[in-house]
Amino acid sequence: MPVASKAAIQRLRITLRGAVQGVGFRPFVYRLATAMNLTGWVLNSSAGLTVEVEGPSDQLAIFEQQLVRERPKASVVTVHESEWIAAEGSSRFEIHASDSDSGKTVNVLPDLATCQECREELFDPENRRFHYPFTNCTNCGPRYTIVLDIPYDRPNTSMREFVLCPACRGEYENPANRRFHAQPNACPVCGPRLNSTIEETAEALIQGKIVALKGIGGFQLLVDARNAAAVARLRQRKHREEKPFALMMPALAVARDYCKISPAEVQLLESQAAPIVLLRPKPGTDIAWNVAHCSPYLGIMLPYSPLHHLLMQRCPYPLVATSGNLSDEPIAITNQEATTRLKDIADHFLLHNRPIVRPCDDSVVRLTRGRGGILRRARGYAPLGIRVWRELPPVLAVGGHLKNTVAIAVGREVFLSQHIGDLDTLEARRAFERAIDDLCKLYSFKPQGIVCDLHPDYASTLWAEKSALPLLRIQHHQAHAAACAAENNLQGEYLGVSWDGTGYGLDGAIWGGEFFRGSGSYFERIAHLRPFGLPGGDVAVREGWCSATSLLFNVFGEDFPEIAYAADSTENSRLDQAKVLNMLVHGTHAVSTTSVGRLFDGVAAIAGVARRNRFEGQAAMLLENEIGALRTEEAYPLSGGDWEPLIRGVIRDKRAGVTVPLMSARFHNALVNWIVEVAIESGLKQIVFSGGVFQNRYLTERASAVLESRGLTVHTHRQVPPNDGGIALGQAVMSGGTVAL
Repeated sequence: MPVASKAAIQRLRITLRGAVQGVGFRPFVYRLATAMNLTGWVLNSSAGLTVEVEGPSDQLAIFEQQLVRERPKASVVTVHESEWIAAEGSSRFEIHASDSDSGKTVNVLPDLATCQECREELFDPENRRFHYPFTNCTNCGPRYTIVLDIPYDRPNTSMREFVLCPACRGEYENPANRRFHAQPNACPVCGPRLNSTIEETAEALIQGKIVALKGIGGFQLLVDARNAAAVARLRQRKHREEKPFALMMPALAVARDYCKISPAEVQLLESQAAPIVLLRPKPGTDIAWNVAHCSPYLGIMLPYSPLHHLLMQRCPYPLVATSGNLSDEPIAITNQEATTRLKDIADHFLLHNRPIVRPCDDSVVRLTRGRGGILRRARGYAPLGIRVWRELPPVLAVGGHLKNTVAIAVGREVFLSQHIGDLDTLEARRAFERAIDDLCKLYSFKPQGIVCDLHPDYASTLWAEKSALPLLRIQHHQAHAAACAAENNLQGEYLGVSWDGTGYGLDGAIWGGEFFRGSGSYFERIAHLRPFGLPGGDVAVREGWCSATSLLFNVFGEDFPEIAYAADSTENSRLDQAKVLNMLVHGTHAVSTTSVGRLFDGVAAIAGVARRNRFEGQAAMLLENEIGALRTEEAYPLSGGDWEPLIRGVIRDKRAGVTVPLMSARFHNALVNWIVEVAIESGLKQIVFSGGVFQNRYLTERASAVLESRGLTVHTHRQVPPNDGGIALGQAVMSGGTVAL
């Protein structure tokens, strides 16, 4: 017990904002204050956490230091404010009822992976929660996918349907218990239940059947990853041609048997977010060839819910664990929805009766520059807010068309939705509308304006145009750069390098290889890739050989070199080489593009790596993978973004029998050298990388290293994806410099 202090009695009010609810913050504060013989109270509010603590001034200073240093692991504090107020002579420390009167700016916590204590209880035969698949505490369990309203209290969650039994009620009301105010708290007596058994589900998987499992944020489709026939059946039923499937491993030790895993990647796998981590596979394992097809990575995750832990105990081998949907459709979240939409895919259903409030798919990350880079932001990360350096108008940002997310701006916080996906189907567009309604309802948010992409045909743009609210259109690549600058808190001028596959330019062309001088909402386009024709428009995005034909036609004319890359009759292509050449000769149906993504497609086709993209970015990924462990300073010329000397170099190497790895390295190095050239010419010291091309690890890491060796500072994405999943953040931030809203 601390020695009583002789310092004057004072009262301190502390306000914390960020992800401070649902993490055991109130009981932590209660235990800390009572241990120090301090009085006062703590409560949750719609803005965060408020503490009023009274006692000797020197003890209050120590209290505040320990509050920051020892706060709950899962909490994220973005604002810490404190002020001295008049002492009230309080006699004890209390936890007050939540205050819901203030504006809603508190971060809703993401869903958290099962903690060590709950895992131990799950497999302890003497524990009353032995083998209970919905075990949780204040340190883990569902959050975002069960919350209906703020503040985060049980009546504001889908767990309000389950009345706590006396034992659970005792835990819930005891500040000394780790389940104190754990809103999803439950046990076999009073909590959710399965409709089937773990044993029956495991047996179905062993028999090669496809299982639909109701997880934390929606349904997953599971199958034995060692069974190529079962995986092929899943691909056929799900209509997923070659895009890699994610895998769930029983434990880290098993994952090590299949993949090379660095210490930093272990931290990602075992983090509270528990995302899918892209890892390099080891050769010669029993994973079926068609799980990843030609991908150089395996997407690996560990069990993150008690239900997964129990199932993987019965199935101690890798399982395919993919989204519970047909390709291009949203993930199913209700039992009725799943049994209807997935009935032609799944052979067995493992359901439960805990309602899922909103879908939240598994997040995907990859280690880049020594830290985790998010490629899909969903479970474990969404909807944590991004705190920006200036106040923003209350706008709704509706993102792009692919990998869509939406966002709302509340003061200096931008709250992004979970990954919604591509908006090509009616079902996906309905999910987009539900996500908007849900985010606005959760934060009682009424937008005063809408920010959308410049592209006139994006589903998100068309939806925004139907609104009666003021509309601001933001250029796609500027939004990319603004998003990266915002999450890195850049306030001065910077060079924005914004490279991707497709984006509507200010001149009506398809951009994607852009350099901007940026600051706040001001952007000046200072360089770009030399344009070339994209024959067939959107069709050419899938048919990479079309980009190759265009590049070769521009360099050599109609008699360009014969290279074995053109589509054949087995590809079911809507184009053939004669049609493409006719478009190029007559200048019809060949929109101009500056896209580095399409340049990747063309070079990959010419080099013989990939003729088509069977999923987005496949050719670029395969071209990057060709480099392997090769390291060279050699590069094709690409000065000023003029790709003609580069294409001539690729053709020359192809004829000379130069290895594909060396050709790929020379191509990537050419892109790096061009970035360095523009950076030096710009005179800017802060460099921002954004756009889907910067999912390329080799390009990002090499360009960063070269620029930093010259004294420049490189900023890459940390909290949102570099792909179109980050567009909404950039749109919201750029609204802050406009007068229209």
